[in-house]
Amino acid sequence: MTDAVVVGAGPNGLAAAVVLARAGLAVEVFERSDTIGGGARTAELTLPGFRHDVCSAVHPMALASGFFRRFGLTERIGLTVPDVSYAHPLDGGRAGIAYRDLDRTVDGLGVDGPAWRRLLAGLVDAADEVAEFTGSQLLQWPRHPVAMARFGLAMLDQGLPWWNARFTEDEAPAMLAGVMAHAIRPMPSPSTSAAGLVLAMHAHARGWPVPTGGSQAIVDAMADDVRAHGGVIHTGVDVTTLDSLPAARATVLDVSTRGLAALAGDRLPGGYLRSLARFRYGNAASKVDFALSGPVPWANEEARRAATLHLGGTRAEIAAGEADVAAGRHARHPYVLVSQPGVVDPTRAPGEQQALWAYTHVPRDSDVDQTETVIRGIERFAPGFRDVILATSSRTAKDLENYDPNYVGGDIASGAPSVKQLIVRPTLSIEPWRTPARGVYLCSSSTPPGPSVHGLGGAYAARSALRHEFGIDRLPSLAP
Repeated sequence: MTDAVVVGAGPNGLAAAVVLARAGLAVEVFERSDTIGGGARTAELTLPGFRHDVCSAVHPMALASGFFRRFGLTERIGLTVPDVSYAHPLDGGRAGIAYRDLDRTVDGLGVDGPAWRRLLAGLVDAADEVAEFTGSQLLQWPRHPVAMARFGLAMLDQGLPWWNARFTEDEAPAMLAGVMAHAIRPMPSPSTSAAGLVLAMHAHARGWPVPTGGSQAIVDAMADDVRAHGGVIHTGVDVTTLDSLPAARATVLDVSTRGLAALAGDRLPGGYLRSLARFRYGNAASKVDFALSGPVPWANEEARRAATLHLGGTRAEIAAGEADVAAGRHARHPYVLVSQPGVVDPTRAPGEQQALWAYTHVPRDSDVDQTETVIRGIERFAPGFRDVILATSSRTAKDLENYDPNYVGGDIASGAPSVKQLIVRPTLSIEPWRTPARGVYLCSSSTPPGPSVHGLGGAYAARSALRHEFGIDRLPSLAP
């Protein structure tokens, strides 16, 4: 019998394996794909020499996550923090620019600059405290009640129908709508507001870093650490039942709630299975990667310096597009999220060429190719974009689910990030990572703190397993 088995070598599964192996346990990891990484892989998707991030590309949580900070990620891989965290182009060559420097951002927003400062400065000053409670299980007494209250007031300010009251021009509200749209939910709402404010806060606190060479660097660093502490990683193994795994005192699953029910259903009580069945998945992403002959010809000069851009126009236009998706329609004016890592990482493409990453939001289970939609969305703010395209690679929402079963219907959050499901994720529990099945734990983005590449779901599940299965109450050092 081994000590611990982990199913899934994505960021959360590998984080769990790191913690368990660092505690001195014998750990084996089983990954369905031939390559580790899950939502943080990098591959040549278009042409030779063009390195594309298969799912996630820019990593605000790489510097904010408590797990990555204890792990010393910045000492293990190259991370470049752009001066421009994100840009939001508008018609006529205008753009809202979120600089890493809050003061510079405020100056660039003109009449709305003071309102931007009033909304975000307090959160930026308390970024570590805010990150602690937003990156944890919400059913606990807050260690930083003042920061939590400040965040709650800001969330209500931008999550309810009066969300435009503090702004006069287009740029500032559009910038906030762009980060809120990451949640793939109708807006305004408290859940989209919470997601957007966390991202906007990190944009001015530690910034939005880009890993040198691609997101694969993050998971490779974790895998190296697992192996260095005696762990074994198996790839190309599709686990369809827990009975096919080696006997272990702890089994940690980086799978969706559907995957948990399929793997462990015969070990789970009926009430828990019914709770899993009530867990709801959200709408989806459809992704397009581009090999380009040169930089994107953005009409706004500062947008050319941004590693991340949010497209879709004004706040009203973006809200209308997200409402279309929520109603089960492909948006008439879709939101498009773009990453151009080559502005800070020249390793992504040969010479002066560029690798461009983009996705748009679509209804769950969509099998409609969005290449033309994304091209039109970029052309609106970068006339002549078509002329620099060398090759494309597209994945529909259904393709994303086929790539990673955790993305049910193309839901890259592995469960709708509604207010309810940020608390009941996937069930109402002080330790939601621990299932009723003896020794079985869930660590995917279907558990707190939810989506993003942060490793926290895995670290929390491993901590729970250490306590309940091995009697270890103290977390091991994760330092390099």
